[in-house]
Amino acid sequence: MKKILYLGLALCLFSCGNKQQQTPTTQIEATGITLMADSAFTTTLDGKDIKLYTLESGNGITMQVSNFGGRVISLWVPDKDGKYEDIVFGHPNIQEYIKYEGERCLGPIVGRFANRIAKGQFTLDGKKYQLPVNNNGQTLHGGPEGFDMKVWNVDSISKNSIVLSYVSPDGEQGFPGTVNVKMVYTLTPENEFKITYEATTDKPTHVNLSHHSFFNLKGEANGTITDHILTINASGITPVDSVLIPTGKITPVENTPFDFRKPTAIGERINADDEQLKNGKGYDHNWVVDRKSEKDVEFIASVYEPKSGRVMEVWSDQPGIQFYSGNFLDGKVTGKYGKPHNFREAIALETQKFPDTPNQPKFPSTRLNPGEVYTQTCIYKFLTK
Repeated sequence: MKKILYLGLALCLFSCGNKQQQTPTTQIEATGITLMADSAFTTTLDGKDIKLYTLESGNGITMQVSNFGGRVISLWVPDKDGKYEDIVFGHPNIQEYIKYEGERCLGPIVGRFANRIAKGQFTLDGKKYQLPVNNNGQTLHGGPEGFDMKVWNVDSISKNSIVLSYVSPDGEQGFPGTVNVKMVYTLTPENEFKITYEATTDKPTHVNLSHHSFFNLKGEANGTITDHILTINASGITPVDSVLIPTGKITPVENTPFDFRKPTAIGERINADDEQLKNGKGYDHNWVVDRKSEKDVEFIASVYEPKSGRVMEVWSDQPGIQFYSGNFLDGKVTGKYGKPHNFREAIALETQKFPDTPNQPKFPSTRLNPGEVYTQTCIYKFLTK
């Protein structure tokens, strides 16, 4: 039976023997949590200060956030026995995020357009726009200098919440319009990591934002995610071609390796002889959520790690979710605690509108006009069973 994770019942000592000695850390004695030290994440970039901020739910989870791309640096969650692990992938200092190797999007917001745009091109009101391409001839996550690579303003900070904002100028990464973005991270007493987004523009443009933490419910780099049990409330996917651009169709998941409507181990069918799995080298696809309403926040997905008992639920008001199974992790990059980021040792679950929507008129629109407000809510909720 699921139970909310109470901090007061989780007084344990966390073993730090696997951490690199050169990784600066600070200790929270009551819980045994070892946090990244502020000094390792303090710098200046383009004349703007980058700092590290620590949030607590007051009821069981602790999270560290950088205003460089709104990155979640660490996220400490207890298991069914009260033992804590940091369940997100990351680097031991800010310089390794700025001058990254391997996966760029460890823990940030992605935008101005999350996911891919075919050939970095779209036409809006009769004008063709060319974006910089950065992924097999496509534009991925807003281009090489997307929102994840920007220093965000910290508008306010409290014990459990941080408000971040960024002004994306007209023409940035090829997109039209000056876009003002506000993003709020909150840790709730219900042990939810809640993200809300708002954006406005002064010209017609496309906006599609998402969060891109890499999760492993065993703890960062503590083994494969193929034994995690995944549920996705979706009867269809948007199939992709060889460079992961949607074909424009929506195909049913029934009788395919993409049917996670019932809890299924991620690895059970990941190596099946399936064209879509070959295109993604595993799972790297958008699921079309079975929504009950157009705008309400609803249950989208859940992940369960049987040994620890940790459960992460995903709730959102978005029509799609991208599930990525860590297919391009290769062990060449070492994480926060001296362990390599190995193949299929993390997953991303990104709530969103559909990839390449600017070129797919049948998909839910990502167009944002002056006078309109883009909004989104995404919640990652942590429990045990």
